[in-house]
Amino acid sequence: MSNNELLLQRSLAAVWHPCTQMKQHALDGLALPLVPIARGQGVWLIDFEGRRYLDGISSWWVNLFGHCNPQINAALHAQLDELEHLMLAGFTHRPVIELSERLSALTEGKLGHCFYASDGASATEIALKMSFHSWRNRGREAKQDFLCLAGGYHGETVGALAVTDVALFKDAYAPLLRSAATVASPDARLAESGESACDVARRAAADLELRLAREHEKIAALIVEPLVQCASGMVMYDPEYLRLARQLCDRYEVHLICDEIAVGCGRTGSFFAHEQAAIRPDFVCLSKGISGGYLPLSAVLTTDDVYQSFYDDTISRGFLHSHSYTGNALACRAALATLDLFAEHAVIANNRALAEHLGTRLSPLADHPRVRCLRQRGMIAAFDVLTDDPAFALRFYRAALAREILLRPIGNTVYFMPPYVISRSECDFLVERAIAALEDALMR
Repeated sequence: MSNNELLLQRSLAAVWHPCTQMKQHALDGLALPLVPIARGQGVWLIDFEGRRYLDGISSWWVNLFGHCNPQINAALHAQLDELEHLMLAGFTHRPVIELSERLSALTEGKLGHCFYASDGASATEIALKMSFHSWRNRGREAKQDFLCLAGGYHGETVGALAVTDVALFKDAYAPLLRSAATVASPDARLAESGESACDVARRAAADLELRLAREHEKIAALIVEPLVQCASGMVMYDPEYLRLARQLCDRYEVHLICDEIAVGCGRTGSFFAHEQAAIRPDFVCLSKGISGGYLPLSAVLTTDDVYQSFYDDTISRGFLHSHSYTGNALACRAALATLDLFAEHAVIANNRALAEHLGTRLSPLADHPRVRCLRQRGMIAAFDVLTDDPAFALRFYRAALAREILLRPIGNTVYFMPPYVISRSECDFLVERAIAALEDALMR
């Protein structure tokens, strides 16, 4: 029995994998492959038999600068000799201070207070609770409700699911939730004849305005994924929506939460996606790429106005929320090394050139008879496939793995979100193999 086969058996016996119907791993025929990985190097994942796969989705959107990045590795080795972790209640340490200062500086000090957790869903929970509690501390107890976009996704814990509008994740747990109200998505694919993406954004903002005009007294916050709604199929929209949403939230005294867990850290062509609308939200949620894909870390950045609403002699008016590994020193050091890479290597500018190359290589797909809505925002590209095959995503995934690339469609949407260190030749390899996998998956 090979090392790969042995590890597959052990994993199937002991590991319950996320977002997975485990029976699919055990079925013959069109089964869901389980791939054992021995190591990573740059954009490549390598199994125990030496077979390699180009990681075209950055291992669920977290890996920015390649696997086993030497600079992040060195920073973590150095941190291990100083401090691995301590409780952040009553104590502090240099990495968390430096990271908080640098994140604040990236917002020009306008979001100058950082609260930490370990994953994106927890960041969502923090932002929601913080918004609600801030209004309560100000004597606005009626502000208890939240708005989210149709098709929005913000995590899978109970609070985060309440502002998520993806049935696959939400329906089974609906009895546990106090669900938010949804407002129209500015999805550019919804453009009617003669409409631009900006027109769709304005229509969606008009729907938001109607809701806020009626219910603003009880609404605490609107939560959005800026520019790209990832889990609902890489839904992309015009920055005009964010500009109008900011104006409406100001007018009706509602917080604006930007969930940049997936779209932040340079993914859309600017460090924060909301920068492209020239706005500042009341809260920004970060996770995934902030630690370079190395260690669990999330952060919620907020304003001095929100912070001051908790600053009081009374303990119950404080923000009483905690995680055992809040502000973990190793994770913060990985994040600092990640920010160093941005600062030292002109990453945003380089990404724009790389994104242009990716878009050029994908452009012939616009004429494919089964492809619809080829689209791109920075280092995220996607297209929809015209098919009635319910197993298309699985067929494509298997065909891609057979061609040494890791691409995992969301329904009928094939997307690309590679690490920023991908070379042009590797980019060409990824696209060429993806097109071949598409043709294979469409044959049945």
